Amino acid sequence: MAVIVIVVLVVASGGKDESTTPAPSATPTAKRKQGQTQEPSSERSDLISFKLDDRSQAGITDIWLVWTIKNSSSEKSNYSWDWEAVDAGGTRVEDGSEMETNVQPGQTARGEFFTTLKSVKGIKLNVTSFDRTASY
Repeated sequence: MAVIVIVVLVVASGGKDESTTPAPSATPTAKRKQGQTQEPSSERSDLISFKLDDRSQAGITDIWLVWTIKNSSSEKSNYSWDWEAVDAGGTRVEDGSEMETNVQPGQTARGEFFTTLKSVKGIKLNVTSFDRTASY
């Protein structure tokens, strides 16, 4: 008896983004000037905010990654991305991968994860890859 297992991974529009980009922040962007065209929306723009949150107090270091995803597609989606934290001298001091699953169309998902960073001073977050896939 032969058992055949077929796994199909359906990738939502846009495919995988392997470029390194600065992490988005919650800071509003400048308004477009009249006549200026808007770039087409990409899956990467669904990562609305990705930043460090320093919750340290009483001499105890407590630094977290926090993010907001908003599904702008018409399908339930899973998101995964890789990131790095780089100090002012250009040295990578931490990196990792994050994931949000089963985000409905138009839905916003927020998440957080602890880090081992000792300070946020001079640290820059970069998203090194980003992928949105259809969720079934």
